[in-house]
Amino acid sequence: MDKASTKKIIIFDDDEDILSICSYVLEEQGWEVHAFTDCNNVTEKVSRIRPDVILMDNWIPDAGGIVATQTLKNDSTLKNIPVIYFSANSDIQLLASNAGAESYLAKPFDLQQLEQVIHNVLVNNN
Repeated sequence: MDKASTKKIIIFDDDEDILSICSYVLEEQGWEVHAFTDCNNVTEKVSRIRPDVILMDNWIPDAGGIVATQTLKNDSTLKNIPVIYFSANSDIQLLASNAGAESYLAKPFDLQQLEQVIHNVLVNNN
């Protein structure tokens, strides 16, 4: 995969284990992964990196995933970047919908589910 076609992803999650596992798997597939343990200055972080997709945890400091996702969706230059909401919360579908996320992934998930959800939002977003 040449540098020009490298896809970028941001993972917002305060769980270091999830960040390292997801980062490892996605980097193996040729993704450029950016990981953050908080969603402070979320628009600034996303604007700087310009990812193809964002993975957003529900319980993330400080504002939380819903507010962070809504902030991105209210930004005219960032709103078209697909957000995959992920959480162990049983109301994940409702939370993702309230946040304005394009998709969601319930924790715990297997890596195949992760790849499938990312693939789906990229296909549906183009």
